Amino acid sequence: MPSSTVPGGETTVPLLPCVSIEETEQFYGMLGFETTYRQTRPYVYLALRWSDFDLHFGYSPKGFDPAGETSGALIMIDAVEPYHAAFVAAMRAAHGKVLATGRPRITRLRTGASRFTLVDPSGNNLMFIRRDEPMELDYGGAGTGLAKSIDNARILSEFKNDDRAALRTLSSGLRRHGATASAAERALALATLVELATALGEPERIPPWRAQLHEIPLSDAERELVGSRLRDVGTLEGLLGD
Repeated sequence: MPSSTVPGGETTVPLLPCVSIEETEQFYGMLGFETTYRQTRPYVYLALRWSDFDLHFGYSPKGFDPAGETSGALIMIDAVEPYHAAFVAAMRAAHGKVLATGRPRITRLRTGASRFTLVDPSGNNLMFIRRDEPMELDYGGAGTGLAKSIDNARILSEFKNDDRAALRTLSSGLRRHGATASAAERALALATLVELATALGEPERIPPWRAQLHEIPLSDAERELVGSRLRDVGTLEGLLGD
């Protein structure tokens, strides 16, 4: 417990590594961040502001590898959807598309999800998290069989930001439990694998999953259920067609 003599009112500002001050400023500027301070000598320092939070960037340490994506910050907010929509709109305006793969990128936002991640050119992960997100998660996955694999993949992707592990978990679960799973579960697993492969920049893996998905007979109610659980609400309809 802090001393009663401490006045409070603290402000925490993340100080993140910056491989290139030009790339960092350009990326965040594209998203609508304001540069409040910029210095290149005698050392690099960049201060940015967006809405009511600040991000500061300094020189990256020796041996720092952006590909590791090991640094970042948590940004607690009341609702994630408006932030995700603002960043996606800015990307579309600047690039004509959403930066969903490689670096920089933004993760997709599944309907009802409580967080998303923005990855900058230096590999910093900014995790925007809904303030009332549950503190405790079932990392064993909910349900049994393929349903459990689907939930494990969701947790790995959304909470650990590890699409690679999510894809491995789900593809393994589909091989093991696909034959006994419901049509809706198989469809959700296949559509999720397509999403994950897209996010990982591996489109060559998609055709077999798409073909399998197209062969599954789904009622209108099942299609709506599966679509509501995907990050990209357009994925299922885009794969199945009219």
